[in-house]
Amino acid sequence: MSCRFLASLGMATLVVVVMSPVAAPAQDLERWSPKPEGQTQKRDPLAKNGCVGCVAKAAKPAKTWTVPHTSWGDPDLQGLWNDATITPFQRPNGKLGEKDVLGDEEAEEILDSVSRNRRDGVGTDEDVARAYNDHWMDHGTIVPDRRPSLIVDPPDGRIPPLVPPAPEGQKARAAREEAAAHFIAGAPWSAQEGSLPFRCIIRQDIPPYRPSSYNNGFQIFQSPGYVVIMVEMIHSARIIPVDRRPHIGKNLRQWLGDTRGRWEGTTLVIETTNFRPDSPFGGANADTFHLVERFTRVDADTINYEFRVEDPKTWTKPWAAMIPWNRTNGQVYEYACHEGNYDMVHLLAGGRAREKAEEAVKNGTK
Repeated sequence: MSCRFLASLGMATLVVVVMSPVAAPAQDLERWSPKPEGQTQKRDPLAKNGCVGCVAKAAKPAKTWTVPHTSWGDPDLQGLWNDATITPFQRPNGKLGEKDVLGDEEAEEILDSVSRNRRDGVGTDEDVARAYNDHWMDHGTIVPDRRPSLIVDPPDGRIPPLVPPAPEGQKARAAREEAAAHFIAGAPWSAQEGSLPFRCIIRQDIPPYRPSSYNNGFQIFQSPGYVVIMVEMIHSARIIPVDRRPHIGKNLRQWLGDTRGRWEGTTLVIETTNFRPDSPFGGANADTFHLVERFTRVDADTINYEFRVEDPKTWTKPWAAMIPWNRTNGQVYEYACHEGNYDMVHLLAGGRAREKAEEAVKNGTK
């Protein structure tokens, strides 16, 4: 599938889950989730803040099911997975965000909203002609626990406020905004003003993994000492050592960061640092951004994916999210990403033509 990556699919994407423990303070997780009949809590003594995770009884694997292992003895996470869901990433404002668990009416309202956004005011001819119509979309559905957001910590289900940037940070942010404005206006000064996904380098702000409106596929491979997570969207792959080796030197920066993994029981825990300055999630500070992800196979068809983000120079406090990965069949197809579907050439040419026209008007030659 060719890529005209839509930047608006980033944080606006709607999503949903059923998961296991997340690295967040015990008192916070006790507040964010109700305790329905049969719910259990499980302490994670190795988490940085003594995390307590809550797992609905319905989300647990059957008692007769056990996690399969590879021939060399590691828990087996291999296969094709999909994280599509329409629960909002952040808790919505208004009445949909007032409840800890959505009722039938609220769940139906979210489904109706997604449907209206896809189809309202679009005729058959227009629908077929646009870049991506509903045929390509991969929205998922509401999950059984019906949380109003994928973010579970802090309890309000929203990303914490930003820390006011230092003077140098303010200048960098202003420069990024100015470049983005030129790009959106169709007059970029250079190709580098285009976003990373538009330039087919990596999917923006990945990792951590969050659902999009399409191409939500993953494939996990394993070999002795390694786990590989391949992402369908813009075909990036993380090759993760699980032998507890140290991180690379802090002066070495990578698009996807430097990831190191370990097994804690049947859970794969990976920590990532050493991002390039232009690649951390949400414009975080590459020097202080710290990401911990956890993958737990809870039954034959589900992996509980959890991540915790910490950056004292970007957000006022750490925050965490929980997203289910569901087994899928078939294969991961090639994501044939062209640089802006060749739009980059037109954007640069158009930008230079506009500059010449403006200069001619300024000089009175036109």
